[in-house]
Parts: sequence; structure tokens; C-alpha cells
Amino acid sequence: MAASLLSVCPRAPVATTVAASTSVELPPICSNVRQKHRLSIDTLPPEVKAPFPSDPIIPLRTKTTKEFQEDMERALQSGDWREVREFYLTTFDSFIEINAAFKREANGLFNTIEDSGVNTKFVNAVYDALLNTPQDIQKSVLKGIINSLLREWKGPRTKDDLRAYFILVQNPQYSSTSTYVIYAHLLRQIAALSEADHHFLVHWFKKLSARRFRQLVERLLQFISTRLFPAEPDEFPPLSKCAWWIPSATKVLSLFNAANSVSSPPIMSFTDFYNITLEHIDFMEDYRSWQNYGNSNRFSFCQFPFILSTVVKKAIIQKDSEQQMISQARQSLVSKVSRRQRVDMNLLFLNIKVRRAQLLSDSLDELTRKRCDLKKKLRVTFVGEAGLDMGGLTKEWFLLLVRQIFHTDYGMFTYMKDSRCHWFSSWKCDNYSEFQLVGTLMGLAVYNSIALDIHFPLYCYRKLLTPPTVPCDQNALVGMANATLDDLQQIMPELAHGLGELLSYEGNVEEDFYLTFQVFQEEMGVVKSYNLKPGGDKIPVTKQNRKEYVQLYVDFLLNKSIYKQFAAFYHGFHSVCASDALMLLRPEEVEMLVCGSPELDMSALQKAAQYEGYSKTDATVRCFWDVVLAFPLELQKKLLHFATGSDRVPVGGMADLNFKIAKIDVPTDWLPISHTCFNQICLPPYRTRKELKQKLTIAISNAEGFGLE
Repeated sequence: MAASLLSVCPRAPVATTVAASTSVELPPICSNVRQKHRLSIDTLPPEVKAPFPSDPIIPLRTKTTKEFQEDMERALQSGDWREVREFYLTTFDSFIEINAAFKREANGLFNTIEDSGVNTKFVNAVYDALLNTPQDIQKSVLKGIINSLLREWKGPRTKDDLRAYFILVQNPQYSSTSTYVIYAHLLRQIAALSEADHHFLVHWFKKLSARRFRQLVERLLQFISTRLFPAEPDEFPPLSKCAWWIPSATKVLSLFNAANSVSSPPIMSFTDFYNITLEHIDFMEDYRSWQNYGNSNRFSFCQFPFILSTVVKKAIIQKDSEQQMISQARQSLVSKVSRRQRVDMNLLFLNIKVRRAQLLSDSLDELTRKRCDLKKKLRVTFVGEAGLDMGGLTKEWFLLLVRQIFHTDYGMFTYMKDSRCHWFSSWKCDNYSEFQLVGTLMGLAVYNSIALDIHFPLYCYRKLLTPPTVPCDQNALVGMANATLDDLQQIMPELAHGLGELLSYEGNVEEDFYLTFQVFQEEMGVVKSYNLKPGGDKIPVTKQNRKEYVQLYVDFLLNKSIYKQFAAFYHGFHSVCASDALMLLRPEEVEMLVCGSPELDMSALQKAAQYEGYSKTDATVRCFWDVVLAFPLELQKKLLHFATGSDRVPVGGMADLNFKIAKIDVPTDWLPISHTCFNQICLPPYRTRKELKQKLTIAISNAEGFGLE
């Protein structure tokens, strides 16, 4: 069976139906062979002439779900499978028979994306029973599918063909690797369908139950993983002969991803489409191929970024960043050497020197003055303080700067209590450089793999990817993402609720609400008015135009009223993170890269912890974990900040922290100390749990700065 399927060239259809039992290789069909045997209808005798057939008439099959289930029950009890065998043998013999069995009306059109015309309940019953039938029945189904797939097709697919593909891809037999050759051919044919046909399948897929939808996604992911890393070297045909397997499966998986995206709410989390097996391939080679060839016919996983986990995307961005850092440093060195100047190793770094008392102004001055060095490795020095920055001072600089910038007294950002997030203040000024600083700071954090404690709504990250790369035209608008009422709900839920009530109001909108297309906004204590459209102050809001009013108002709040602030922020971020890799990211993934995860799992940290001078069975270590696991969340965050310089968890989870507990031989009246650059906490050999808890709590609650001037 495998031999006959594999011998078919991907681009050459086969003209004849092949008996499933044959083991003879199928000969390739060349165009000249077909020409030699072609007869014109005009050369045929009159008695043979007949009009060309239209679409085949689907035979009438009347078996119901209940009747089929009764047949199965009788077969299970009696051991007589003849009736069930005949049903499966007939049903899966051709696309026509598949439609005859499962189409709700045999010759109904069902040409809409909303209704596949398939009797889903019957399909589920037949497939649920299939794996409980004798092996010969299961083999007969596979043979019928082979015959169906090997038939020659002429012209575009009919909706009945799409229905057959829709039904066949749900077959549970494809969970077995022994069926992968057949599964691969089915996936190839689905992947090769037209864009219009894919559109139908996407909408039909989204109507599947959540359980079956998930099963099909997991089956495709498993197929890709197993083809990449087979359990046995000879389990499948050589990769050189079936290089189309993985591209076909990934393209079909993209249809399910699209179905998930157009479903509200999504059927599955977007993270459930990640294939973690891809963390073990040469994804940088895949990335470079994508950079060079884009979305051409040369396949790369980067063409389908939904399948790449955040871990892979972060690694791509980091390696891309490293290459840019090396390139930047090399250019600086070459420039110095060519002018025969003494080489200062500081040239290799973005050196930031700041005073704690003037942290914000110093940081702004340094980043503005050294904007050409932003892609070098960051190194921070606090003036008047001892300490070489091996990473810890950089983390502290980020933490203190973010805390100051987002303080409500500073006025750059407004804290929205209802949504517990920050949003851009709409006040107007002549210089938006501080917003550019915040964007640069976020870019540097991603570039240098530092997690920030920033609370922006998800919509902010969508704006940051609009577009994902900076336009060449300096006058092009940036950050103008399409804004909806759902986006406003993330930021201003009370206002969004009020606008929602306006949209659903049944009474007289104009008289009862008395609104116009003019809105008011408070800026620095002064209330200002803005027209949402020309002459808006004279245009009343009515039942007929209220949707337009809501759309314009939401767009004003989330885009137009803060355009200059956000544009500066956008350009600051992209001045550091200008990378093709950003095109691979979803807004949720950018948020994860910038902020890390706030979800702390101290048990995972315990499992991943390393020890120096202690072992995990020592009394001090056991007391430490007893205390930490019992800490409230706030103290656990303080501990993480004390040890690592950040209270956020990186993309790869706690294991990526390389957290270490080291022993220091000092009196037990000493407090614990930390080396944030190494994510290390140093513990004296405390003798009791009470003593350790007291000393640790004092240390982590008073951890900011060295206090030296």
C-alpha cells in the first residue's frame, strides 16, 4: 500500500482507480501518453455519442444514526459483522458515496460557509464505532480512502468534494503511525485546494465540537512531530521522498488556526497550536530561509508562526539581537582601528551612567546621546556606587526607572483602577521624548532579555505591531490599530459598558441621550472639546448613526487623542527592536517578552534550583523552602526580586532563571545576601525555621540599592 502511494508524483494526478490490494508501483503519467489515447467526440460513431455528463447524481442512502447504532449493537452481541462491513465498504469507497451517506439531503446544494450540509451526528457515530470494529473492516475503510484519493480530478473541486475532505480528515484512524502515508496524501490534497475552498473549510471546521476540534489539531501536531523525529529510523519513507508531508500538514493546521481565530470566543488557546518539538530543530536556519525567501514556495515554519512557541520566538529574537550587537560592536572597532586610534573596550557596550537622585533625566540624556549604540550590550553604572554590572545593576535600573515613569504623580500615564492597567495620558506638549524613552526602555528590555513590571492592556501591544516593522515613509501613520468596543473594555470598562447600552437602547436615542458627535476630555485640569467628524458639535447622535458615533469615539480615545504620544513610544521601541522576527509575534507574545509572566510557581523554582555548598537535603535548605512556599504572593515576589532583580518569570519558566542557593560561612546573625547578576541567594547556616524566616523577611523587604552616595 505504501509503495503504490509513494510512487505518485505530488504534481501528477493518476488516471486510473487502483485496487487497494495491489502492490505494483503506479507508473508516472506523462502528458504525451494521455494525448495518444485521446479521442475526439466527433470521431465516434453516432450510437456512441452522448451529452457530457453533468455532476454525478448522488445515490440515495437512507440509513440513520439510530439504525447504524442498532447494527453495531447487534454485531457486537452476535459477532456477525456482515451488515456493518457492507456499510463501511460502500460508504468510504468514493467521494460520491461519502456524500450519499453523510449529506443531510443527497442532492441538496449546501453552498454556504455557514452550513456544510453534513450530518455531524452520524459522522461522529460512524467514526466513534470504527475503532471497535474488526481489523478487516478498518482496513477496508483505508482501502476505500486510497481509491478515492488516487482518482483523477478534473477542474475545480465541487462542494461535495470539499464535504468529503471535511469528513475524511476527521477519521480517527490517522492517530496511528501505520496510516501516516494515507493521511499525508489526504493532507496534501486539502492543502492544494484553492483559497476559496479553504475559506469554506475554515468555517466548517469552526462548527465542530470543541473536543473533536482539539483532537484534530493534536493529531496534526503529532503527525508533524513524529515525521520530524520518528521513533524508528525506518518507520517512514525517506524524508527526501516525502518532503511535502510536513508542509502539507502545517498548511492544513493553519486552516484550523484560522477557524480558531474567527471563532468568538476562540475554541482553543492560541498556545495550544504551539509545537514544542520545534524547539529542537535548527529554527535559526528556518528563520534565515524565511528572511531570504519570504512566503514563496519554499516552505519554512516561520511562514506559519502560530506553530512556533514563545520560547522559539524569544530565542530567534535573542540570536537576531546578538548578531546585530556583534555587528554594531565590530563596526565601532573597525572605525577606531582604521583611524589608528586607541581601542577602548567600552566601545563594545551601551554604557549608561546615572545618579539615583536624577534617575529619569540622566537616563533620558544618556539614551538620547548614545542612540547610535542602542544595539550594543547594555551596561549600567550608578554614579558613586561600587559594583561591576554583570546584569544585576541593569535589572535594577530597569525596575527603578519603570517605577518612576509610571508613578501617577509623573503624569505620563494614567492608572485605570477598574482595569488595573496604565494608559497614555492625552495631554498635549511640545516634546514627547519621554514617551520615546519608555518605548526605548521596553525595546532594550526585550533586546537584553529583561522582564519589566509594566501593566499595559493587550491593545497596546497590538498597536506596537501596527505595523510590525517601521515604514520607510516617515510620514506614514503608526500604531493606528483597528479599535473596537472590546478593546475599550480592556482599558475603560465603565465607559465601554455605557457605549454598549447606547448601541442596544430601544427608545429614542436622540431625545433621551442628547449627544452630538462632539466629545469632551479633561487634560491637565482643563476640559477640552473635540469633534469626532467635521461639524460634529452640530450633528446629533441618532438610532441610525449611533454605530458610527461609537466607532469614532473609540478610535478617538485609543488612537487619535494619544497619537503623538504613542508614535514617539512606537519609534522608541522599534529603534532598538527593528527585526523581521517581530512579524512572527502575536500581541500576547510581545507582552510576554516585555513583561515575562506574573504567575509565580515556587514549586517549579524549587525543582529547578541549584546548590553551592548546600545540598537539597540540608536542614537550612529544607527550612528555606518550607518558609518560601508558605509566603504570601507579595513576599514571594519580593524574594524573586531580591534574588534576580525582577519579580517576573521569564518566557521559558522558572527553570530559565538558573536560580542558585549558595552557602556563606558567616555568623547566623547575618542577613541573607544576593547576587542578582547570577540569580543567586546566599544563606548563612541558619539553625531554625523561625530564625531563617525572620532574617529572610527583613532582607527581601529592604533590598533596593546599596545606599552609597
